[in-house]
Amino acid sequence: TEQRQITAKYYPPDFDPAKIPKLKLPKDRQYVVRLMAPFNMRCKTCGEYIYKGKKFNARKETVQNEVYLGLPIFRFYIKCTRCLAEITFKTDPENTDYTMEHGATRNFQAEKLLEEEEKRMQKEREEEELNNPMKVLENRTKDSKLEMEVLENLQELKELNQRQANVDFEAMLKQYKEYEEEQKRKEQEEDEQEMKAMLEQAQNRRLLVDSDSDEESAKSCTKPVAKIKPTDILQEPPSKKLKTESWERSVGKLNTKSQLAGLVTVRKQKPDPWGRTALVVAPFLICFPQPPAPGYWQGLFSQTMLEELPVIQGLGARCP
Repeated sequence: TEQRQITAKYYPPDFDPAKIPKLKLPKDRQYVVRLMAPFNMRCKTCGEYIYKGKKFNARKETVQNEVYLGLPIFRFYIKCTRCLAEITFKTDPENTDYTMEHGATRNFQAEKLLEEEEKRMQKEREEEELNNPMKVLENRTKDSKLEMEVLENLQELKELNQRQANVDFEAMLKQYKEYEEEQKRKEQEEDEQEMKAMLEQAQNRRLLVDSDSDEESAKSCTKPVAKIKPTDILQEPPSKKLKTESWERSVGKLNTKSQLAGLVTVRKQKPDPWGRTALVVAPFLICFPQPPAPGYWQGLFSQTMLEELPVIQGLGARCP
């Protein structure tokens, strides 16, 4: 046997649908519906953020005395997820959106506010042009000027894009590389010139130093050898020589003969009434009781004064 679902209903001959009693329910009755938050909002009571798409068990009712082109407007009641404060919002069929009514503030509605401002300005303009033909002419002139400016700007942008499209970036990179290589080559040449100049200066200094040392060596070679004179007996005994050597080790020996030569000066003075001759050795003064023998000065400068100056200083006496 075939199992068939019976969809047909039996209506008796005396059936009258007008006789069916109707339920008398209030027009503003509420229904419990399941919905999602239509936009991002923030609770005014606790500051909780409720994001778009969050699900709620809401109560729905029809708003009385509010209709848009025969379409009813509905109101929804939800509760905050944190403080359970009541939040209400309505449908907006004119803008195909929802409007916040109570309990919260809508976030991220800058675009909506901009659209509302544009609509308001358009409406005001239409009201002004309704009874003022001169205003219509002014608005048309402004619109034409604005359109021309927009077209000019668009043309400039197109030309700029064409210029950028015609730029050969490979040639620019090649030119930049050549410029960098030229700069490096110039820097290397400058460095080489500086090195050459420094080497030349160093060579000139060496030549000058070598010439000065040759002259000094020639002078020292041509200097006569000191001869043994009878005045050599004035030298100090070996005990004082030992003291001199220890003094040289502790303090240091004077440098070269050329530097010591500046310390010896012979000052011409008037003859001493007692027949004594004085020799000035800076910063000491050596006095002799009797005039020295011939050749005494040559021997004194070469041996005693230049080599054993401390001995002479020890024997020197200041003239009265």
